[in-house]
Amino acid sequence: MKKTIKIIIALVLLVLLAVVIKYFSDSNSKSVVDYKVAEPFYTSIKTKIVATGKLNPEEEIELKPQISGIVDKIFVEEGDVVKKGDLIAKIRVVPNEQNLASASSRINTAKLSRNNAQTLYDRNRALFEKGIVSKQDFENSELSLSQAVESYKQAQNDYQIIKRGSLSGGSGASTNITAQIPGTILEIPIREGDQVIQSNNFNAGTTIATVADMSKMIFEGKVDEAEVGKLEEGKEIIVVLGALNEQDFPAKLTFVAPKGLEENGAVQFTIKADVDVEPSTKIRAGYSANAEIELESKDSILSIKESLLQFNRITEKPFVEIQKEEGEFKKVDVETGLSDGINIEIKEGVEEGDKIKVWNKASEDDNDENED
Repeated sequence: MKKTIKIIIALVLLVLLAVVIKYFSDSNSKSVVDYKVAEPFYTSIKTKIVATGKLNPEEEIELKPQISGIVDKIFVEEGDVVKKGDLIAKIRVVPNEQNLASASSRINTAKLSRNNAQTLYDRNRALFEKGIVSKQDFENSELSLSQAVESYKQAQNDYQIIKRGSLSGGSGASTNITAQIPGTILEIPIREGDQVIQSNNFNAGTTIATVADMSKMIFEGKVDEAEVGKLEEGKEIIVVLGALNEQDFPAKLTFVAPKGLEENGAVQFTIKADVDVEPSTKIRAGYSANAEIELESKDSILSIKESLLQFNRITEKPFVEIQKEEGEFKKVDVETGLSDGINIEIKEGVEEGDKIKVWNKASEDDNDENED
């Protein structure tokens, strides 16, 4: 019985030993077979910033009335091209009854003052001719008459402005809204019959129409604080419009904001650029756009996929594993240069023809894409 137990224990130990040996054997062979390799290559690398924003007209104005009233007639539609001075709309004045009555009362008062001044003037003139009153008294009565006549005319003008919105026969009636610049009508937010408010020091007024010169467009976007220090005004950039099948337009950077604004926890800086647009291009205001700003570029430089790099946990220096003739891999420190996020320049540590270990899934996927 004891002999049998010993035999069984010995067999179990032999089986366990065989399993352990096979496990380590498979593990060692797997580590050698599974790793793929990739070689350095020569390519061009460009680093660039992509800023998102919109395309807007450089010159855009809002037309507002100088008087309050009702929109009587609109002579244009959105999308129409107008010249400077073209009639856009006409405002019909709805006078305030109290103001109108006050203006009428001022006319009557000014008329009475004028008539009284005329009577005094005629009397003093006759007395002056007879030598009864002095010349100074006569000139004073003449001045009073002139002032009374002027006050009477002013009261009449005030009445006309309150009632009609402008003086009768005036060459530039404030009831007419005209284009102040040549361009395209972008928006007409009001309709005939709407009430509008005049623009003054206390009120922005009602916008009758928005006019913009579509021949001069600017890109306005935002860049992150980590990238704004690399930008310089006057730099040539490319503006890409997704709405026009990713068509790109040359542009020049004209403005980089000196102050940033915090948005969603990140500081953003506004940039602007003049965009060169052909007159035949159907550009619309407010198109979403991306500005591609090239920072640095190099041609025909020795590079590898950036995903092949590994980093020392202590020194944080980059290294790669290069395959030797025996099939083993050796760690080699490298000096890197320009990177576009996919490929990276190798200045030292790797030579053309070296076989670099593909150590992670991302590197393996990149290598498979290159082979395809």
